[in-house]
Amino acid sequence: MTAFDLESVKWTADGLVPAIAQDHATGAVLMMAWMNRESLAATLSTRDVTYWSRSRQALWRKGATSGHTQRLVTLSVDCDRDCVLMQVSQIGPACHTGRPTCFFTEIRDGMAVETSAPL
Repeated sequence: MTAFDLESVKWTADGLVPAIAQDHATGAVLMMAWMNRESLAATLSTRDVTYWSRSRQALWRKGATSGHTQRLVTLSVDCDRDCVLMQVSQIGPACHTGRPTCFFTEIRDGMAVETSAPL
């Protein structure tokens, strides 16, 4: 076992890394967002999942305004250290559309099919 170094992550030119949130109980992939060094460090220290909002150019603690929070259970980096996978405890819907997951549109035979409605 060795100490985790944020600098071992392969950050994009913008200083970001893709972060996937997965429900620790069901295995469902909830969402993908971006993290920077500060948001990853905050997530690891507080266990409250925090992302970097590219549109607002600001830290974004999941659920800060909606109450639909993500609590970190485990965090892994992939073999190339250019992606983060988080197992989370999700309170409320993960998607800003009110759905349980952001991945609610399946492509079937060239057609986009919505697989869940807002909660």
